[in-house]
Amino acid sequence: MSKKIILTGDRPTGRLHIGHYVGSLRRRVELQNEGDYERMYVFIADAQALTDNIDNPEKVRQNVIEVALDYLSAGLDPEKVTIFVQSQIPELAELSFYFMDLVSVSRLQRNPTVKTEIQMRGFAGESIPVGFFTYPISQAADITLFKATTVPAGEDQKPMIEQANEIVRRFNHIYGETLVESTVMLPTNAVCCRLPGTDGKAKMSKSLGNCIYLSDSAKELKKKVNSMFTDPLHLNIEDPGHLQGTYTDADGNEHEYQNTVFIYLDAFATDEDFAQFLPEYKNLDELKAHYMRGGLGDGTCKKFLYNVLNSRLEPIRNRRAELEKDIPAIYEMLRKGCEEARKVAQQTMEEVRRAMKINYFDDQALIAEQAKRFQSGK
Repeated sequence: MSKKIILTGDRPTGRLHIGHYVGSLRRRVELQNEGDYERMYVFIADAQALTDNIDNPEKVRQNVIEVALDYLSAGLDPEKVTIFVQSQIPELAELSFYFMDLVSVSRLQRNPTVKTEIQMRGFAGESIPVGFFTYPISQAADITLFKATTVPAGEDQKPMIEQANEIVRRFNHIYGETLVESTVMLPTNAVCCRLPGTDGKAKMSKSLGNCIYLSDSAKELKKKVNSMFTDPLHLNIEDPGHLQGTYTDADGNEHEYQNTVFIYLDAFATDEDFAQFLPEYKNLDELKAHYMRGGLGDGTCKKFLYNVLNSRLEPIRNRRAELEKDIPAIYEMLRKGCEEARKVAQQTMEEVRRAMKINYFDDQALIAEQAKRFQSGK
């Protein structure tokens, strides 16, 4: 029976924001503390980040330490979780190379996640880097090298896990039962699957300037919350507010919208937060009801959201300030994590090479058989 093993990670293209936190990082901390899994791996996917940042390696290099600090300040414990850097595990490149023979170009082209990511980055036709195009293959290697049974991820990553399992099944069919299939673990709160940017746009993005980072100061946080997109039709306090709807801009174009403040409250606010910061309401349902019937201003809702978010980010912010005092210790933690991960990776690759019959120098039976064959003159 397979061990219960978790593997997950992030691309180091910037500091982690609250979308990362509510979507996966918070759950990782809970999982490590619950202790239901025998092994847990969290990696910084710098090699994958280079596939569309190959001309800017310094960006990736600088952000490796940023992500590591965010991991630790959010509560990941290197005593319970193996934290490593993707590029420092050469076995991943080797396994990816073998997997390339098991996947067709047309299958990669059909992967909806790849299609979306290519469109988002503006690649077209022959401009798509091969490394980026083969992302599902390298991700399959990430998962299978550590024999992960569970991959915490968002809904958009389900096609990637499905393709990884296809590769596992084909490998095992050809070479014998060697690798393990995995399942995706989605966020329990549907809102957490994809938290929008503060401007109401569908995705948080550093380039769009609509992120709230885990490392933001209280002052930065307040400024961002106060500027958040709400209901463009809620012009006066006494007007009924809307959680979502449509509005027409100055050019006569109609737009659908969601009230970002309430999406964030859905993701973060608890009844305990109301008792502490807004006791005139018992829960979020009461606040929504008042907002929708009118008489409740956006400012009150934003102030409450700020208090909720700041209560979550303040301990993270304080831990990060302490961790930043000894950066060499963070690199040492990563080095040890890479050493630990490599031991597992090497063991899996020994099994893979044996299954693929390319373990020439370790196969004493092969050597003896070939010696006997040639001695007999055959």
